[in-house]
Amino acid sequence: MSFEYIRKIPSPEEILRDIPMGLKLKAIKAERDQEIADVFTRQNNKFLLIIGPCSADDENSVCEYVSRLAKVQEKVKDVLVLVPRIYTNKPRTTGEGYKGMAHQPDPNEAPNIVEGIKAIRRMHLRVIEETGLTAADEMLYPTNYPYLADLLSYVAVGARSVENQNHRLTASGLDIPVGMKNPTSGDLTVMLNAVHAAVLPHVYIYNGFEVKTSGNPLTHCILRGAVNLSGRSIANYHFEDLTRVAELYKERGYPNPAIIVDTNHSNSNKQFKQQTRITHEIMWSRMESPLLKDMVRGLMIESYLVEGAKPIGQNAYGQSITDPCLGWGDSEKLIHEVADYIRRSTPLQPQGRGQGEG
Repeated sequence: MSFEYIRKIPSPEEILRDIPMGLKLKAIKAERDQEIADVFTRQNNKFLLIIGPCSADDENSVCEYVSRLAKVQEKVKDVLVLVPRIYTNKPRTTGEGYKGMAHQPDPNEAPNIVEGIKAIRRMHLRVIEETGLTAADEMLYPTNYPYLADLLSYVAVGARSVENQNHRLTASGLDIPVGMKNPTSGDLTVMLNAVHAAVLPHVYIYNGFEVKTSGNPLTHCILRGAVNLSGRSIANYHFEDLTRVAELYKERGYPNPAIIVDTNHSNSNKQFKQQTRITHEIMWSRMESPLLKDMVRGLMIESYLVEGAKPIGQNAYGQSITDPCLGWGDSEKLIHEVADYIRRSTPLQPQGRGQGEG
């Protein structure tokens, strides 16, 4: 065989026993989960911003970033729910490059997945304890989810994973919102089929067990742009794109229909400073259309302490080592600008729990 067995990975039960979550943090998590879920079920009129580094590569800089974010959250809590991006696994298009803190707790050292799992759990716990904010992460490996299941308040399924059966079925068992990105091809049907699959209950094999899921009515779409046959980025955040997805949602009748727009990746052609302009366009689209005002429930923004990106070892403290991000000053300003858009718009009337426009 071509596999070398390096070390046995502890079970989720062992990791949670050794790095537990206290009752105080569990209460914070439950309150946050409800507030975030209420955005999707229309129980509140708030807008979601999932914002933070492309990849969480350093505990101290991530915690400093989220501490700053928590102070801004207090100022905009009337209209916004801020969810820090703490992405600890990174998909790599070619398989090369930094794969996230779960693989390498120190990006300058060799991979050590056991220590990586422990490091990401400690980091998430520290964030909650120091800031009161619970985070989003990408579900790159469904079998890894139990190591953070009690800590996360939002999960994204990426463009390369959204067609995968295991990701879809695992999402159906989560009790927090799961965003399904459109695939890199931009095919909206693939994304909507993933939402459909995750909304339904399933029986399947998961982590050595036959399991039954209840279905996840908080599953929704994330638009991240696409790549055409020539490798050119094609945006899908414009008014017509959002309207098309909203109308397809209405035709399908899924519970709690919602669109989150990723302002970076193929929507910005990874021109990170364009995220500001893209955000303003989306907010204007919401103000122009009652349908989009209801359907577009939030944005994803890549942001860190220091703008841009540099390779490992050349980057500054708080600067991305993967995709380039907005710096803190531009990010804070943008958050307040989004809050102003929401305040200027007429609040939607809350609907019954789980009864989004269908």
